[in-house]
Amino acid sequence: MQPASVRRWLPKAAACLVAVLVLGLLTGSWRVGVTAGAAVLVGFVVYTSQRQSEVPQWRRPSSAQRRTEAQLRVMQRFGYRVLHARRIQDGNGQIDHFIVGRRGAFAIDSESWDKRLPLRNKLEQLYHGRFSKNERIDEALAEARNAERLISQELGREIKVRPALAIYGPSMPWDSHRLRGVDIIVGTKVRKWLRSGKDRLSEEEIEEIYQAAKKVLPPRY
Repeated sequence: MQPASVRRWLPKAAACLVAVLVLGLLTGSWRVGVTAGAAVLVGFVVYTSQRQSEVPQWRRPSSAQRRTEAQLRVMQRFGYRVLHARRIQDGNGQIDHFIVGRRGAFAIDSESWDKRLPLRNKLEQLYHGRFSKNERIDEALAEARNAERLISQELGREIKVRPALAIYGPSMPWDSHRLRGVDIIVGTKVRKWLRSGKDRLSEEEIEEIYQAAKKVLPPRY
């Protein structure tokens, strides 16, 4: 383990040891103390995973991006391939998260909006309070379509990229809702949404799309 990693984990190890000793002495049961220490360790791991990011630290990814990235780490254990903060070579904007797995290819932008303002769909128009968010939806759609075109050109065959906005903050009357060609999803439901894809890709297809995306969608930073 690197010295920097050791320094980061020393306070966590000390906190776990304190929990073991204090609760072990108070309850007279070392089993209770060990259980409490394990709970503290799990809490640290969860907290750290939500704060870590593959995007360079100086870029300071938003809290919404970090929260989505934490969910995507779980999906990677099931064979999903993920790229973060990718730019469109001949277009504007950034795809926060590009994902390809058994259920297809996806482009997700993560947003943190004011939780005090309701989110509603009115005649195919998305409003956050009284503010229209249609422009943001159209940007996400354009980014996904550009990625779709570039990857298809690289592979020499057509692929589909499903766009989404993962929203954290305001309550929504749905887990996911398709609007103007983009899925508007509750931020904490990203993993559930990914499993709703209709495609059935093989391991070879997943790897091909991932490598093509890695080439034509360079890192933003």
